[in-house]
Amino acid sequence: MSLEILVATILTIITAATPLVFAATGELITEKAGVLNLGVEGMMLTGAVTGFATVFFIDNAVLACLAAMAAGMLTALIFAFLVLGLQASQVATGLALTIFGIGLSALLGQNMVGIAYAGLPKLYIPFVSDLPVLGPLLFNHDALVYLSLALPLAVAWFLYRTRAGLILRAVGDSHDAAHAIGYPVIAIRYMATLFGGAMAGLAGAYLSLSYSPMWVENMSAGRGWIALALVVFGTWRPWRVFLGAYLFGGITILQLHAQAFGIAVASQFMSMLPYIATIVVLVLISRDPTRIRLNAPACIGKPFHPAA
Repeated sequence: MSLEILVATILTIITAATPLVFAATGELITEKAGVLNLGVEGMMLTGAVTGFATVFFIDNAVLACLAAMAAGMLTALIFAFLVLGLQASQVATGLALTIFGIGLSALLGQNMVGIAYAGLPKLYIPFVSDLPVLGPLLFNHDALVYLSLALPLAVAWFLYRTRAGLILRAVGDSHDAAHAIGYPVIAIRYMATLFGGAMAGLAGAYLSLSYSPMWVENMSAGRGWIALALVVFGTWRPWRVFLGAYLFGGITILQLHAQAFGIAVASQFMSMLPYIATIVVLVLISRDPTRIRLNAPACIGKPFHPAA
């Protein structure tokens, strides 16, 4: 493999991993608060179509990203109201949210299908970006890639170095105890769920504005489910989730480069690889329930009924 091909491969892995980092990190915060939101796929699609529509009509990438985050937060708010306010089933509501997001995004984007966008601008640094190998690898990405690199660090610092992070983890591990000492469990879970929605919306915006800059119906292609699996794969640790996103990003890109190298494998099988890997990883992790109990928030998915 030549150096140019190696650099190109790493760059494509970065772009494939970036939306997974956003979506999985957002879901990590949501689950750390004790809420299981299976609607990541729907929130990503809602963010993708909203971001593309904004840049299509207003032609402002910053506003497009903010609009995508707002759309993700709005769909997450619907979910939060149903499961936190009305005590609906988190699993059923999350699945319904995914179906809702798929249908709504298809409806809103039906007149924009196939319209191309120039893509998010790259952050060009004179001289540095022109360096061989290191230049394109480190200093020639759009702002969302750099944000995805900083996000796990910020989340890790928040969770394990701040009082607010400690409270969030306490709510996820024992909501009754957190409530007993005066913490607003429902409000904290609302905020965590909204953050997860914002990150899923931003992941969707990256798909439609940078990864493949156009709107295509159901363009998330199961990435929301992979993001959910990444949280378990990373045992609810930000840096492990980040590494898992790049691992799965590499598997996603493998199918493209394998065909380019002339490997005689059916393209349909290669397209299945990311999802096969997801199933295999979840099966392997489920064989060690002790590790899951030690790392998973104890109250994840459990409804909270505050005492009168």
